Amino acid sequence: MRLRQEEEDGERGSAIVEFVFIALVVFLPLVYVIAGFSAVQRGVFAANAAAREAGRAMATAPDPVSGQARAEAAVGLAVEDQSVEATDVRLAYAPVGSGCAAAGSYQPALTPGEEFSVCVTVTVRIPLLPQFIDANTATGQFVVERDRYVDG
Repeated sequence: MRLRQEEEDGERGSAIVEFVFIALVVFLPLVYVIAGFSAVQRGVFAANAAAREAGRAMATAPDPVSGQARAEAAVGLAVEDQSVEATDVRLAYAPVGSGCAAAGSYQPALTPGEEFSVCVTVTVRIPLLPQFIDANTATGQFVVERDRYVDG
């Protein structure tokens, strides 16, 4: 009986050590990976929502100048809704069918029946990584077809 008691005393406290070891080796990296994936997903959601809302704002505008102001305000609201920094957002337009690679080379005239793509690029920052490390980008695209039966 005394021998068994001495064996148990040698094991005392090892469960705490094992738990701390597993927590550091498994749980902390797992939590970091989940936080990184959620940051990327938040950026993708922000880019898609911002492109859609900017396209709707631009399509319903009476002229290109007020349309641009409306689109920028819509992008700011959509990005803010996903808790992404608005300083890391780029709004550009492209001819329909060319994709976002050609974004920036086109400015909508808002003529009746005009079609164009709205491209919003959001810079995604992974938590706890320094700013100088290259960040990923998420691009959202929305194709706008302006109503054919509008004045203007």
